[in-house]
Amino acid sequence: MLGWALTFLVVALIAGVLGFGGIAAVSANVAQILFVVFIVLFVIALLANALRGRAPR
Repeated sequence: MLGWALTFLVVALIAGVLGFGGIAAVSANVAQILFVVFIVLFVIALLANALRGRAPR
C-alpha cells in the first residue's frame, strides 16, 4: 500500500511539473489518503502484536 501511495505521489509531481493541475491535485489527494490508511494499518498491526505478546513455553 505504501508503494501505491508513492506511485500516486510521483504521478502528482510529474503532472504538476507538466502543468496538469487537476490530475496533480487528484493524484496528490489519493496519495495522501493511501498514506494515512497505511499508517493507521501499521499502528494497528503494531498494537495487535504488542498486545498478543509471546506465548509461554
